[in-house]
Amino acid sequence: MTTDRIDPPLAADEVPTLLGFLNFHRDTLRTKTEGLDAEQLATRLAPSTMTLGGMLKHLALVEDYWFTSVLQGRPASEPWDAVDWDADEDWDWNSAAEDTPEQLRDLLDTAIERSDRVMADALTDGGLETLSVKERPVRHGGGRFSLRWILVHLIEEYARHNGHADLIRESIDGVTGE
Repeated sequence: MTTDRIDPPLAADEVPTLLGFLNFHRDTLRTKTEGLDAEQLATRLAPSTMTLGGMLKHLALVEDYWFTSVLQGRPASEPWDAVDWDADEDWDWNSAAEDTPEQLRDLLDTAIERSDRVMADALTDGGLETLSVKERPVRHGGGRFSLRWILVHLIEEYARHNGHADLIRESIDGVTGE
């Protein structure tokens, strides 16, 4: 399968622009991990311990955490609900080597589908001003997150990790790209 990335709109309202950038970066990660087997997805580029497989699993967690747990205030979904985060706070990164490439891609795609449903409902109900159920810890200033803030944060999270993915992918097989 080859992922078709669609460039974000050049001139659009705020919602299509934000969603355009989020989907562009989601597809960029898919592109960076396409065609790789389990061993390649577990490859590390020293001195980092990051892997492309770990990145897929981490971003699936990020999607679920921000849209399900923070925005909706719901308990974590599978597989995150059964993880002992105190025993391994980087479980998403560390456990990815135990998953097949198909499992990792399906985990991300399922998380994205769930996030998109939550986002669509929130945009219909209150728009970008929709506030999260979960609050920021008081030690960090407290308050609830707007859907706008969450979307911008997700774009930042994907963009940052896509930069890491560029370097890791190039070290695996020389493939480069934007």
